[in-house]
Amino acid sequence: MINGFQNYSQQALRAARYIGEGFMVTLDHMNRTATTIQYPYEKLVPSERFRGRIHFEFDKCIACEVCVRVCPINLPVVDWEFQKSMKKKQLKSYSIDFGVCIFCGNCVEYCPTNCLSMTEEYELSAYDRHELNYDQVALGRLPVPVTQDPMVQPILGLGYFNEKNMIDYSKSKTVTDRNM
Repeated sequence: MINGFQNYSQQALRAARYIGEGFMVTLDHMNRTATTIQYPYEKLVPSERFRGRIHFEFDKCIACEVCVRVCPINLPVVDWEFQKSMKKKQLKSYSIDFGVCIFCGNCVEYCPTNCLSMTEEYELSAYDRHELNYDQVALGRLPVPVTQDPMVQPILGLGYFNEKNMIDYSKSKTVTDRNM
């Protein structure tokens, strides 16, 4: 009987300890700020190395097709013709289908002329999958950074930067700046 009473008291103490640990977790979460944002009126600022939509500069491209060779799915479509007078390839068109792209960043990393860069644009939704096929005109469009969009309140506290770095980030970062 004494042995049973000891087991019962040990189990009761163990249960009380587990309940106390649960209450501590609950109290810890009560003191935290909410992490929910009111998208699309509030947006988190992407990190510096975020891999969003690809930006393409037509004038820098030499039609070497390195981007096609390093792409795991051979995605970029490069159309060029050989100019015999200049003995060079001349780019006619360039397109990427973002419905298929896996945003690995290999094309940007291995481009010898740095004509490709990743932007912080991630809202690429469309009603028709054919609208996700971007040609050189659509790829050359510069997106509005979240920090400079007048319709959106960027969330600084939940972002990847503190407020001081956020102010510096919004002034200095450009899409074509390769030294990010």
